[in-house]
Amino acid sequence: MANAPDRFALFILGPDEKRVEIQEDAHLANAATFVLNKEDHTLGNLLRHAVLAVPGVIFCGYRVPHPLEPRTVIKVQTDGSLTPVQALKAGCERVISQVGSVRSSWKHECQMLGAGLASAGANGGQYAFGSFGEQRGGADVGGYVDI
Repeated sequence: MANAPDRFALFILGPDEKRVEIQEDAHLANAATFVLNKEDHTLGNLLRHAVLAVPGVIFCGYRVPHPLEPRTVIKVQTDGSLTPVQALKAGCERVISQVGSVRSSWKHECQMLGAGLASAGANGGQYAFGSFGEQRGGADVGGYVDI
């Protein structure tokens, strides 16, 4: 399509672009705005929830200025016990920890499935079937997962 944006422009930084830009707020104490270039609602909402769980954070919100601009703006305000940068860093560490936990749980469940020991709860009994219920040829379902 002639008017479609370049696919790589949505996630690859240009030569003069920074991944994160920090702007301190002159009107509010202990507040800052973070502009995440080449990011969308996925990371914005994830970080918002993680930063709000950090003790000392008063406010954390995000917005995507325009759907065609791959940019997310996150606003963080703290009570002064930590800086907004420290709060965002703690939120990022919390997300990394949660992703690691999900990864290890996923690997464990795949190993259990390969051994035939997967629990029937949480769709455990449906893993061996495709979208229309056909059997997947006896292949080891957990064998193709690359984690």
